[in-house]
Amino acid sequence: MSLTLVEKIATRFAVGLKPGQSARQDMIVRIRPKHVMTHDNTGAVIPKFHSIFDGTGKPPKIADPGQPVFAIDHDIQNRSPENLGKYAKIAAFAEKHGIDYYPPGTGISHQVMVEQGYAVPGSMVVGSDSHSNLYGGVSALGTPVVRTDAACLWATGVTWWQVPKVARCVLSGRLQEGVVGKDVIITLCGLFNKDEVLNHAVEFVGDGVSHLSMDQRLSIANMTTEWGALAGVFPFDQTLRSYLFARADYFAGARRPGERRTHSRGAYTRRDVERWWAERLSADDGASYALEIELDLGSVIPHVSGPNEVKTIVSLPDIEARRIKIHKAYLVSCVNARLEDLESAAGVLRGKRVADGVQMYVGAASEEVQRAAEASGAWDSLVSAGAIMLPPGCGPCIGLGIGLVEDGEVAISATNRNFKGRMGSKEAEVYLGSPAVVAASAAAGYICSPSDYARTAPRGSLRRLSSPTPVDNSIELIEGFPSILRGRTLFLPKHNMNTDGIYAGKWTYQDAMTPEQMAEVVFENYDPQFARVARKGDIIVSGHNFGTGSSREQAATALKFRGISCVIAASFSETYLRNAFNNGYLCLSCERLSEQFFERFSHSEEMTIIGPEIEIRFAEGRILCDGQDLPFTPLSTAAQELIREGGAEPVARRLIS
Repeated sequence: MSLTLVEKIATRFAVGLKPGQSARQDMIVRIRPKHVMTHDNTGAVIPKFHSIFDGTGKPPKIADPGQPVFAIDHDIQNRSPENLGKYAKIAAFAEKHGIDYYPPGTGISHQVMVEQGYAVPGSMVVGSDSHSNLYGGVSALGTPVVRTDAACLWATGVTWWQVPKVARCVLSGRLQEGVVGKDVIITLCGLFNKDEVLNHAVEFVGDGVSHLSMDQRLSIANMTTEWGALAGVFPFDQTLRSYLFARADYFAGARRPGERRTHSRGAYTRRDVERWWAERLSADDGASYALEIELDLGSVIPHVSGPNEVKTIVSLPDIEARRIKIHKAYLVSCVNARLEDLESAAGVLRGKRVADGVQMYVGAASEEVQRAAEASGAWDSLVSAGAIMLPPGCGPCIGLGIGLVEDGEVAISATNRNFKGRMGSKEAEVYLGSPAVVAASAAAGYICSPSDYARTAPRGSLRRLSSPTPVDNSIELIEGFPSILRGRTLFLPKHNMNTDGIYAGKWTYQDAMTPEQMAEVVFENYDPQFARVARKGDIIVSGHNFGTGSSREQAATALKFRGISCVIAASFSETYLRNAFNNGYLCLSCERLSEQFFERFSHSEEMTIIGPEIEIRFAEGRILCDGQDLPFTPLSTAAQELIREGGAEPVARRLIS
């Protein structure tokens, strides 16, 4: 059966599949990723890891010390005793267990993972950070996981993953002079801004890919996160092959005096690259995709996102005419702080000064990138122009360290997110743009472009493809898992049901709430009558993107405590789905059932509608409702175990016992 590139990589790293079985879209599989990255949040994962061993009689032990990678990057400007103490504990834990550790100042974690050779073509690499998508720039399947997953991976080497639906993005033509990867992903985010790729993996293909540099690919893959995707994967082509050869030569070569050897297990050789090339994966002809997007790169001109919205974009010619005054400019973060980005900004600023009243902040993606920028003269050009230099790390992108936006200020930033309040004051406005746009704006004092571009609309299209739910008859029910579940349905006619609607924020940090109390307040923000209508054993049916918003796991556990048997939705927020299965709570995707309920109850004004009885047949992957037989993706063995055992930590505890 034909497979996409994402399905092939997932199959390569799946464990427990039967001979000849593949990891298909929507399947929940157990995976053993090549690496799992954690950064400052390693400090929060450590106690979770220790708790897995409680009651086992065994000392905490890392299943595979070569799998985790610790790269400290988020709060590195914080020199408080508490933060330095946390970093010291992480370093000591790494030393004790033989884990590769990259201290503050090495660079942004995602850059380190690529730079030091942990993310390579055809591999699956996960990270406890939403921008792990970046690894797709080197044709790896990079995707985020939550902290519970990281702890379970440390303990067992495996976790679970739902293979996402896959979108195909065809890039044609080549970019105009001065247009870069950041302009491409901003354009995609703005042109297709109705959650078209939400929770999808995006495979970038087409003749336009060959004209994109590695830095541009990394920028695009990184910001597929803001587009709503779980992964963005580029092909293994000659451009990437040449990059890998250069990195292999770097690993093999002598370093300059005083240069720290930061890599360990990640280093690879030219022979490794040749082997990867011979074994490279690509999508099969006839592979099934959920949708296909096309974009003519030649039609892309620089745009900015905002203010305070990634998916609201304005072309540079239009926004430049408005002469929007800025107070701060940022060239930092994992999306745009590599050598090509720094040199682009330096080229714009060479011989100029940052405008009076503007502060420009620059931080390289890594210390290696900074050394390269110093050697090329780009760093000195930025310093001479008046830029304020920051250490290689995250900083203002996530509202940490110096230089945050203040009340009433306007900023232009080469970061990946500009959500209100993220980079400082909620009373500030932040726009996103490419490094050249940031530099030109810093020099001019208002948002502008370093070059003139004609007002042209980007040419793109989207086509939804027929992607029927695959029924895998090779999946068997494990002992202790029910073959059938019956129950009354409660239809909640809402798309994008957020976690505040499921479990109100005012209860989230009240740790003394008992399970019974949590059960009583379920959906009170959405429908105060829910508690009166619901009864034990009910099955909720709802719309697309169920569980969006804040990543509070009580939005899943409270439903479990209420006695709601499961949730069936057209689709789920990936974070909600992970929290649900990590706590042993059942969620099923069945778009056809959701669509039928929306049509059937379209005239009702009730917020919670009592629907018909349904029967879920797990062995067959079928839902029976009023005489109709509706398919859903059957639960794999890994998914069944999570539900039977009560979540990820009990499964991990059983695996190590």
